[in-house]
Amino acid sequence: MTTAASTDLSLMAHLLRRAGFGSDRAELERYAARSYEDVVEDLLNPERFEAPEDEILSRFYPHLQANKDNPAVWNGRWFYRMVNTDRPLEEKMTLFWHSVFATGWTKSEHTPTMVDHIQMLRTNCMANFRTLLLGISRDPAMIFWLDNNENHGESINENYGREILELFSMGIGNYTEDDIKSAARAFTGWTYDTPVALYPFGHFDVNYRFRPDDHDGGQKTFLGHTGNLDGEDIVNIITEQEATARFIGRHLYNFFVADEAQVPAWSIEPPADPAAIDDLVKAWIDSNADMKAVMRTLFNSEWFKAARFKHVKSPTEFVASVLKLSGEYGEPAPDLHKLENTIVTMGQKLMDPPSVEGWHTGKEWIDGGTLTERVNYAIDTLNNPDKPGVKAIIDRISAQGNLTSPEQLVDNVLDLIGPLEVEAGTRDTLVAHAQTEGALDWSSDVAAEASGARVVQMLTLVVSAREFQFS
Repeated sequence: MTTAASTDLSLMAHLLRRAGFGSDRAELERYAARSYEDVVEDLLNPERFEAPEDEILSRFYPHLQANKDNPAVWNGRWFYRMVNTDRPLEEKMTLFWHSVFATGWTKSEHTPTMVDHIQMLRTNCMANFRTLLLGISRDPAMIFWLDNNENHGESINENYGREILELFSMGIGNYTEDDIKSAARAFTGWTYDTPVALYPFGHFDVNYRFRPDDHDGGQKTFLGHTGNLDGEDIVNIITEQEATARFIGRHLYNFFVADEAQVPAWSIEPPADPAAIDDLVKAWIDSNADMKAVMRTLFNSEWFKAARFKHVKSPTEFVASVLKLSGEYGEPAPDLHKLENTIVTMGQKLMDPPSVEGWHTGKEWIDGGTLTERVNYAIDTLNNPDKPGVKAIIDRISAQGNLTSPEQLVDNVLDLIGPLEVEAGTRDTLVAHAQTEGALDWSSDVAAEASGARVVQMLTLVVSAREFQFS
């Protein structure tokens, strides 16, 4: 067990990067003053803390409420939650499930259903998996996205019946075409009360409705179970399958531990760490698919603790981590909606994945264009000594003495934004640059201002490094 006295900063920083969106040094030190296991329990029990008050944005800036059909407004609010929440794992799990149960705005162009969809994921993000999968199956955004509103007792539409097995639970190779047909029949009549209104024709909410007159009540056989099965039966049977535990376990490993192959390759390419997946499967089975128990196993495992900087940050993770360092948006701001376009240029749009398969992850986030956008954003955001987070870094370095050597400058910046582990060649390059201007002098106001500018310059160089793309 890691005790409160021995919880090292690097391990705690690793946990906060993966179970949240990073931290500044003051926040990291507060967490590290406690035992690792206690922090994990707090992360797994968000109800212990007040929820972030994103409604405050509407009170500060009423015009945002008037533009509620704009997804960018709501994505800005989501970023506000990510950066300010005392419940970081809740937001991280919401983002995780959004990538698994990929559902998009483009088809419906009806923002209220997507906002409700994200809130449903948030509410159930650490519930039992069957509760979450049932919520997904009754979610109007998903129903419209995968055409279950067109799945009738007398005219079956197999789209949702197929995807719930292929992409949302078990993966290819663990079911038959007959299972797909039976699942589709079981979900007939699962629809909504009012049609989703295409933009700009309606702001109203859309609610789930079961229509018994449109449901196929005949006998069905699904994964070896025979009877008058309905959608809830399908969800229960799926949740009990070891294949589901393995498929979701691999998703969890890819998102929270280390980058894996892309989902389409999983049926032919084994997991990078089969023993880790076995641990998650055991936790799933032992707990009857309780996601808190599964995540507890993940975060407390030695393979998780060792997997530092093995995961390329998604655009959302990257931007949120930079904002945590800058310290901005701690208070409401009218330009939060601009963050949507920021991550779009990096290859991701929240509430609008490219397909039901979701986003490809890992190194596929990075190409020449998206890397340039990432580096430019990090530099532009942190190249200001007056931002709270940047000023805090300068103050910590200046407090160490009147002189700071080039080596100390590099090591301090790497430490204060992470600690960030870099290759020896990267550190040598940073030190060589710092040596061109010698030591930093904090002995006078004029000298301190110049030294502060050099800290900012070094900070922008560090966040431009390859290693900063990883968490």
